Amino acid sequence: MRRRASLVLLAAAVFCAALAPLLRWYAYPRLAKIPPSQYQEMVLEAKDATLLDYTAGMEPKKVDKVTIVQTLKGNVEASKEIEASAGKDVVVWDTLSHIMGPDGKTVSQIPERYIFDAHTQDPVHATGEMVDGDPVKREGIEFKWPFFTEPRDYLYFDAQTRSSSPIHYVGPRRFKGMEVYYFEQTVPWTKVSLPKKMPIEGIDAKTFEQTTGTTLWYTVKAMFWVDPVTGAPVNAEQIIQQEMRGGIASGGPDGKLTVFAGHVKMREDYAKYTLDLVKSNRTKVLALHTYAPIGLAAGGLVLFGIALWLEARGRRPERGGPAGEGGEGGEAQAFSA
Repeated sequence: MRRRASLVLLAAAVFCAALAPLLRWYAYPRLAKIPPSQYQEMVLEAKDATLLDYTAGMEPKKVDKVTIVQTLKGNVEASKEIEASAGKDVVVWDTLSHIMGPDGKTVSQIPERYIFDAHTQDPVHATGEMVDGDPVKREGIEFKWPFFTEPRDYLYFDAQTRSSSPIHYVGPRRFKGMEVYYFEQTVPWTKVSLPKKMPIEGIDAKTFEQTTGTTLWYTVKAMFWVDPVTGAPVNAEQIIQQEMRGGIASGGPDGKLTVFAGHVKMREDYAKYTLDLVKSNRTKVLALHTYAPIGLAAGGLVLFGIALWLEARGRRPERGGPAGEGGEGGEAQAFSA
């Protein structure tokens, strides 16, 4: 009976030992990926900001707050079409940044289509990749870091400039009880495109720039607190400045007009929601990558040890056995003979 139990335990130990590396190095790389149907909404605010008033003599004014509503929607149909030619799992995110003034009226809207590898988050170049209707070819990451983010610099795509530049790893941080990596990117003053959706109806951004000779310039300091396991930012802030130069801005101080200046942060309720979501996804990723493989390997060792112990007990001679069966009586008969 002990021998049968030891064989069963030994088989279970071998199964666990074989499953552990299979789960870590075969299942994890295939199962850890961004779902193509993801939907997320985020509200950010810039309090005590400066905003250009287009309706009152093109004057920059201090406002209580500027609100930015960002929606992110996975386009499943587009993902399937691109996967057919790319030969790998692809995610297509259609995003929209809707900027509103203190009165709730639209200041601008900027749509994006971001196409990337579901496993590595590397960009995938395909028809439809764009920012505000302009075709782009992204290099580096945007929105999300890779699973198991490394403490190093990455290339990060800035939608305003339509270009990528290094985002620097500054160091580890603790954000609301979670160990994270902190990254910073500073984009110097750069001439950028006017948004196609302008605050005044009927104004075409391209025509406005050509006829008035007015250009839009932008600089930003972007800050991200990133969970290194999922690669998802648990917090993001931006210090943004935008100004018009030349043309109608020539009458302003130094020939410039501030279009927007403010420190953009996540609204508190959305910051809490984001943190809870990342914590939940972090547990799932760690279960697949670390907890389950280590648990199976440890369980296999325990089962193997128990199997050896039972086998050893099964082979040990029993005391007081019948004569002639290796017991003490058998030894006495052989001696007397």
